[in-house]
Amino acid sequence: MSYHELFVSQSNVFSGLQKSFEKADYIILGVPFDFTSTYRTGARFGPNAIRQASLNIETYSFRTGIDIEDLQLHDLGDLHISTDTKKTLERLELVIKDILEAEKTPVTIGGEHTITLGILKGLGKKASKTALVSFDAHLDLRNEFLGLKLSHTTFMRRINEQLKPAKIIEVGTRAVCKEELNYAKKAGIEFFTAQQIRSEGIEQIVKRLKEELANYENLYLSIDMDVLDPAYAPAVQNPEPEGIETHTLLNILYNTCDDRVIGFDVVEIAPNFGRGVSAIQAAKIILETLCFIEKLRKT
Repeated sequence: MSYHELFVSQSNVFSGLQKSFEKADYIILGVPFDFTSTYRTGARFGPNAIRQASLNIETYSFRTGIDIEDLQLHDLGDLHISTDTKKTLERLELVIKDILEAEKTPVTIGGEHTITLGILKGLGKKASKTALVSFDAHLDLRNEFLGLKLSHTTFMRRINEQLKPAKIIEVGTRAVCKEELNYAKKAGIEFFTAQQIRSEGIEQIVKRLKEELANYENLYLSIDMDVLDPAYAPAVQNPEPEGIETHTLLNILYNTCDDRVIGFDVVEIAPNFGRGVSAIQAAKIILETLCFIEKLRKT
């Protein structure tokens, strides 16, 4: 080993822990893209803000009894993005395919939520056998918004139309339009509102989620940070009142994760609109979700 390999490393890698790509089980990938943002911009700065936050939170998970220091992580860095949304998603699709072909689990940090379309495309034939669980204030099922048919407001509809995943379930919903409600009903896309989570309780929601997801081969998790109430994550691109709390999200994730999870993403942090709180929340959610998956793979 040379001295530069021994004593020099990239400082801003997630959690500060960097194994080789070959030895890693989990691959961190940043996608600094927010070209279709329609309210706040700045999610392009999310990946590095979340990485920076991850260097300053403790690594032990009390929920799982696992320390992230014991996980095999490799941070690839950031995707080379383009102002052409389709081109960015095509590049992302190719990189995700590489990661999956190497039998690694992709952990993608956004960036705007549109990137989930590129990630799901990277699943290839697995997409049709995968249930997508999206934690989000919004359904993102519009056909078009502000003249765009491919954007952070329409990507979930494009996923359903183009990729036809085995199931789509959205959790934490509280901001929709009639068009989206009509489409969800027609397409069989289920959602649990933030109000339902509060009124029915976490245990009941988890029970229903498990029943809905029981028969699918793979699970993919997508976490839009605006699923949290702005009191917990103010620096998101489209904040919406009456969101859920961090512990509620983590408890649902803990009970949803199992050995079928083939990847997850955390998106929509726009760090310039906060004082680091939202990036810390995102880093903690990534850390805990990694530990949830690792615990279930070891049991």
